[in-house]
Amino acid sequence: MAGDTTLTILSALGMAASAVPTTFLVSLSFKPQVLVFSKTTSQLLHSRLTLRRSKAPKLLSVSSKLDEAYPATAPALHQSANHLVSLSNSRVKRHTILVSVGDESGIINRIAGVFARRGYNIESLAVGLNKDKALFTIVVSGTEKVLQQVVEQLNKLVNVIKVDDISREPHVERELVLIKLNVDPNTRAEIMLLADIFRARVVDTSEHSLTIEVTGDPGKIVVVQRNMRKFGIKELGRTGKIALRREKMGETAPFWEFFAASYPALEGKTFSKSLKKTNQSINSNLMESSGGDVYPMELDDAFSFNQVLDAHWGVIDEEDATGVRSHTFSLLVNDVPGVLNLVTGVISRRGYNIQSLAVGPAEIEGISRITTVIPGTDESIKKLVQQLHKIVDLHEVQDITDLPFAERELMLIKVAVNPAARRDVLDIANMFRAKAVDVSDHTITLELTGDLSKMAALQRQLEPYGICEVARTGRVALVRESGVDSTYLRGYRLPLVDD
Repeated sequence: MAGDTTLTILSALGMAASAVPTTFLVSLSFKPQVLVFSKTTSQLLHSRLTLRRSKAPKLLSVSSKLDEAYPATAPALHQSANHLVSLSNSRVKRHTILVSVGDESGIINRIAGVFARRGYNIESLAVGLNKDKALFTIVVSGTEKVLQQVVEQLNKLVNVIKVDDISREPHVERELVLIKLNVDPNTRAEIMLLADIFRARVVDTSEHSLTIEVTGDPGKIVVVQRNMRKFGIKELGRTGKIALRREKMGETAPFWEFFAASYPALEGKTFSKSLKKTNQSINSNLMESSGGDVYPMELDDAFSFNQVLDAHWGVIDEEDATGVRSHTFSLLVNDVPGVLNLVTGVISRRGYNIQSLAVGPAEIEGISRITTVIPGTDESIKKLVQQLHKIVDLHEVQDITDLPFAERELMLIKVAVNPAARRDVLDIANMFRAKAVDVSDHTITLELTGDLSKMAALQRQLEPYGICEVARTGRVALVRESGVDSTYLRGYRLPLVDD
C-alpha cells in the first residue's frame, strides 16, 4: 500500500457488524493517493485503528465514506471518532493566559491560589506595574477543559477586569534573562562573540565574571543558556513570558477605548462623553443609599496612600519620612506546584504589598528564582525574611537592596498611530533604544528593556499618541561582581583620566 498513512478499523465496529463473513471493497481518497482496502467482516471485528491524535480530522472524512457503503456500522464508527476527537482535546498543552487586574492588596496571592488549589504548577508568571492596573502573563500547562474552568474561576475574582487565553491567537511573546558567567582571559573573547550573535548586552563585568542581558522568545532564551553553559553559569535571573496580541492588517482600531492624539478628528468627542458618564456615576453612587449597613462617606483629600501597582512610585534609592522604601528580594525555591502561592501568602497575610514579581527557572534544574520588590521599613522587612525562612521549599532568600546590583525590566507597549504619526513614534523609540516588534495599519508594538524610571519615562512620552496595551515583566536583579554601584555615580561628572 503506497504512502505512510496506515488505517485499520476500530474494534468497536464489531458491535454493529454482521457475523457473516463478507468480502467488500472500500475506496478511501486522500490528497496524495487513493487507498483501496479489501477485508472481510470477521477481520474487521479484530482489527484496530492505529491513528495519531493529530489525524482525528481525517477519520471523520473516512467515516463519511463508510457511512455510504455500510450504514449499519455508522453509529459505532461515529462514536469511536468522537472518542478520538475528545482524546485530542484532552491533551496537556501549554497555555498563555493574560489577566488584567485592578489595584488591590493580595491580588497576586489570590490569582496564584486559583492555580495552586487545582494542582497546577505555574511555569512562569510576570506582572508589571501600570498606574492603577496591571497585566499578568501566566504560562501553565493543562488540558483545554480544566483550563477553561480556571479561566472561569479567575473571572469571578472581584478586581479581575479581563481574562484571555491567547495560546491559539497570533501574538508577540518575549522574555528577559540576566546571566552571570565565569570568565577568564582565554574565554572572554568567545563569550563576547556569542553575545554579539544573540544580540546580548553586557550589564556588568569584573575580572572573573561577566553579566549579560538577553531578550527574545522562549526558544532563543533556551538556546542562549545551552551555549553559555559550557563556560559555567554562576547565577541566572529569568523573567516570565509576556505577550501581546498581534494586530491584524486592515482591522478597525478601537479608538474609543483610548486617547489618540494622532487622530485629531476623534479628540474631545468620545472621551468627553465617557468622562461625563463617569462623573455622573460617581456622584450618584455617593448620594444613593445602598439599602444596607453601608453609608456614603465624604472623600478626604488629606488622606494619601501608596498604590500597589503604581508605575511612578517605589524608586529604590529614595526614602520617605516614615522610612518606607522598596526592598528587592531574590528567592530560590523548589519548582513544585503551590510554592508561589506559599510565598505570596506569607507576604500578603502580614499586610505587605508586592510591587513587582518575576518568576522563572534558575541556574539549577528543578529550582526557580523569584525576584520580588516589597515596600516597607527595614525593621518590618527583617521580620518578613524570618517568616519566609520557615517555608519548606525555600532554599535561599536574600535582600539585595543595599548591595550593588544590576536590575532590568522588559516591557511590551502597543501604541495607536496613523501613518502620519508613525515616524514620530519610531523616533521616540530610537531615543530609548526600543525596538519595533509588530506593526499594523493603526498600531506599533515596541519592546524596551531598562530600569523602572526608563519604563515610566517612555510611557509618559507615548501617552499623547494613545497607549492601547502595556505588558511588563517586573524586575529581575543580580548582584554586581564588580562592586560598582551606579546609583552613586548619578549627577557626578566622571574624570576622563586618573589623577
